[in-house]
Amino acid sequence: MDIEAYLHKDYILSLIRQKRRVDDRDFEEFRPLAITKGYVSTKADGSAHVALGNTKVVVGISIELGEPYPDKPEEGVLSTSAELRPMASPYFEPGPPREDAIELARVVDRGIRESGMLPLDKLFIEDGKVWVVYVDIHVLDHDGNLIDASGIAAAAALSETKLPRYEDGELIKGEYQGNLPLNGIAIPVTTIRIEDELLVDPCLKEEYAQECRLTVTTMDKNIHSMQKGGGHGSLKPQQVEMAIDYAFMHAPQIRKEIEKA
Repeated sequence: MDIEAYLHKDYILSLIRQKRRVDDRDFEEFRPLAITKGYVSTKADGSAHVALGNTKVVVGISIELGEPYPDKPEEGVLSTSAELRPMASPYFEPGPPREDAIELARVVDRGIRESGMLPLDKLFIEDGKVWVVYVDIHVLDHDGNLIDASGIAAAAALSETKLPRYEDGELIKGEYQGNLPLNGIAIPVTTIRIEDELLVDPCLKEEYAQECRLTVTTMDKNIHSMQKGGGHGSLKPQQVEMAIDYAFMHAPQIRKEIEKA
């Protein structure tokens, strides 16, 4: 048993029963958000650094020439990966991707893909050649809610990504032909349940006490993906509706922060 997690859970539960959070936020309140686009400008086609409270994430975008999938010959390819660096948490270890790293990448990927934020049909070049967009998530400091921090960083990085120049059948490194086409900005908002209370943007100590979480990704006025995780607990229909309301409440302001970064 993780003694630290057990002790944090007991403390968080006592606070929640007093209608309080460990950092004195309201239950529906996000931590401070800071976004820096173009963070790795010399080694990526697009990038962004996001600090969500004490959680810090960098996302780099690289674009290469590639072949389409056989069942989608006229669509580009999106590939999302996540790396949980040991420097980010004493519980992260080097080696092959962990289960939580795979889950993180898949939830972020699903939000981008299902929203149509990145129109893959516009990444078609010619027969047998398409653009392959790699979204690489690097967690620098883990203090909870990696999904939202990573999803926001991915959206910010994609919004400033440029397409490499393609001429005479070749990719010309260091030259660009315009911005990556986007249909909008998809934003994930994660809510957790602790006993009968719902908390938006949980910090790590709160995640120790969560019974489950729900991530809702929206773009404009539509829900594009919903992912439950974080435990075996369940959500009542009215709690799901409340989590959706929180997603629509926070997404417009986060979108504005990305646009002005």
